[in-house]
Amino acid sequence: MTVHILLTGASRGIGAAIAATLDAPGIRLATQATTGPLATDFNQPVAAPSLWQRALDALDGRIDVLINNAGVFEATPIDSSDAEWLAGWERTMRINLTAAAELSRLAVLHWQGRESGGRIVNIASRAAHRGDSPAHWHYAASKAGMVAMTKTIARAYAAQGILAFSICPGFTMTGMAEEYLASRGGDKLLADIPLGRVAMPDEVATMARFCALEAPASMTGAVLDVNGASYVR
Repeated sequence: MTVHILLTGASRGIGAAIAATLDAPGIRLATQATTGPLATDFNQPVAAPSLWQRALDALDGRIDVLINNAGVFEATPIDSSDAEWLAGWERTMRINLTAAAELSRLAVLHWQGRESGGRIVNIASRAAHRGDSPAHWHYAASKAGMVAMTKTIARAYAAQGILAFSICPGFTMTGMAEEYLASRGGDKLLADIPLGRVAMPDEVATMARFCALEAPASMTGAVLDVNGASYVR
């Protein structure tokens, strides 16, 4: 049977690499990006339910796998004004965590309604465990929330065949990471990665494909690190 997959954040970087690795026979892929038929601004409260319905329409009423990859990585320095700091916090939380939660809820209800299982793959971050820079409290908190949400879904619905996995990349060679590496002194940050380099998008995509299609059911709830041993648990 063809597997129907909804992937968010497919415009570039990790999302584009995931889309490429899922471009294969036996897979129908609906991709959310900033442009195109499934374009979505997750900063808007009604965005996630609208995307879910449009994706269902595009995939003939059935979604088997949800991959939550959409996210932002925007600095909000502690000495910003109160209003700016709060606005940055709430924007990051809504895009990185709340939208993923809304889509995950709709996915679980969809699978319960048809009495068949499904898979959720959440692209979180090393920051969920290690934290991030002083200007990125909100980013670290959003990714930690995503990991906790994944574990909760896995524990709550495994008996119904609903599986959930988190992937936690460290620095990955995307537009967001390149900018951050440059701003924080790239050589110094690279020295903190025993592998000696940042991850490549296709490495994270390989893990996402595995979780979406191949990971055994007993792996549900797993949090998989892709960070060159820069953070080990």
